[in-house]
Amino acid sequence: MISQLQYISQSPHLENIAAACDAGCNWIQLRVKNKPLPEVASLAEEARRICEGYNATLIINDHPQIAAQVNAHGVHVGQEDMSVAAARQIAGNGRLVGGTANTFDQIRVHAENLATYVGVGPFRFTATKERLSPILGLEGYKQILAAMKEARINLPLIAIGGLTLEDIPDLVAAGVHGIAVSGLITNAADRAATVKKIYQLLNA
Repeated sequence: MISQLQYISQSPHLENIAAACDAGCNWIQLRVKNKPLPEVASLAEEARRICEGYNATLIINDHPQIAAQVNAHGVHVGQEDMSVAAARQIAGNGRLVGGTANTFDQIRVHAENLATYVGVGPFRFTATKERLSPILGLEGYKQILAAMKEARINLPLIAIGGLTLEDIPDLVAAGVHGIAVSGLITNAADRAATVKKIYQLLNA
């Protein structure tokens, strides 16, 4: 089951992952950029321990070999990384494999490669990602979802990129499966209340 709320980690990763799990997040993506592989592997090992304690799903961004090494639930690959098929080959068949997309054509390729879900964005500008793809906005999601329906592609679509609570009802109405957020939870004054509110909006 693909969670409707995915938390993408920010530094300090382990501290923020523990706080997100404590607040009620059950799907965590460890996203560590520009660090040596042994450091990423060490963080992944600790993140798995934290997630296990909360019965939360752990996805490793970019590194299928580390996902396999620490026995994470899955891996997520960006457009500039390897294909979903290549990531699955490295991570192992039993793991979830998600892919990032900005266009319908990219989603179609992920679907052909048997992705478990697609993270589609950005919804709006976000400072947490370098080299941002073109902004989609609500209209962009509507067009992509219509094209997916026409092509009978039934992949869970996770919206990402600078999302606020106010954006969620329109995205749900458009047909997204869920959302992936980072700062919305990391910077919340009351993380548990924010997570609860997100779930309410996603299931309204």
